[in-house]
Amino acid sequence: MGELDADVLLAGVAAGVAPIGLEDVPELMSRVDRKYIVTAATMAALAAELGDRLAVLRIGARRQFRYTSTYFDTPDLLTFHQHRQDRRRRFKLRTRTYLDGGGRWLELKLNGARGSTDKHRIPYDDAPSRTLTREAFDFVRDTLLTELHLVAPETLGPVLSTDYRRVTFIDPSGAARLTCDTGLLCHDGRSSASARRDLVLLESKSDGGKALVDKVLRGLGVRPVTVSKYCLAVAALRHLPANRWHPVLRRYLLHRPESGAQRLVSRGSAGCWGQAGARGGRWTTPRGAHAGGRNGGLGIGILG
Repeated sequence: MGELDADVLLAGVAAGVAPIGLEDVPELMSRVDRKYIVTAATMAALAAELGDRLAVLRIGARRQFRYTSTYFDTPDLLTFHQHRQDRRRRFKLRTRTYLDGGGRWLELKLNGARGSTDKHRIPYDDAPSRTLTREAFDFVRDTLLTELHLVAPETLGPVLSTDYRRVTFIDPSGAARLTCDTGLLCHDGRSSASARRDLVLLESKSDGGKALVDKVLRGLGVRPVTVSKYCLAVAALRHLPANRWHPVLRRYLLHRPESGAQRLVSRGSAGCWGQAGARGGRWTTPRGAHAGGRNGGLGIGILG
């Protein structure tokens, strides 16, 4: 018997849950996040345990939505290394485009004290997804200084993109939500890595970190994992040390190595595809800097 397709399963689960409109979903911008990677079979068991205690986000006729995100970093991958080293004060910067729900946002995710995550964002419909405008850089600079007392890097450019599909379940009380991502594809213009089709990346987001979903998953024997789509993608596509993400990387992603010709081109590039860097609102293109830094191989293979 073949493995269950997580995307198909989630579509079926979402179809059987009471819907909630976007206008009734609280922002929940400051929250505690817990992430899990589960098989489609475990996802089915979770849905059965939750029953009708969660609603599913519906926009128009859709309950499953396509997302694309472009992540920005410095030429030497400052934010990646901050996360790999588990720095207490760190951030991630991306544009996120809601392909089905509509709209694009520039989002700055901050990690602060006590493991909480704060997300700050501004509308970005009028700017290209792989570009930081002067206004965007001002937003990043001011937010980092105010919230984390950090000075923004002078040069930020697009590093890679992630595409995936998401189903979002909402606690009607507004204190929690559960996002379920399938079909993840990471790409940087040279190579790509995709997630296994039988796995779901869950993110439990709650005000106090004690969501119903977390309790049910513990009862099913599932424990949280340390994972970041951006950091996994950087480690896979750039062959960088994954440290604490290595077990997740090997289980979750299927790597597609770049060809010999692509490798020669990438080694002579700046490391950011289609890059224009923001330097105090002025645009520069770094030369001779490889964003990959160290070139340690992970021995990533194709997983069944």
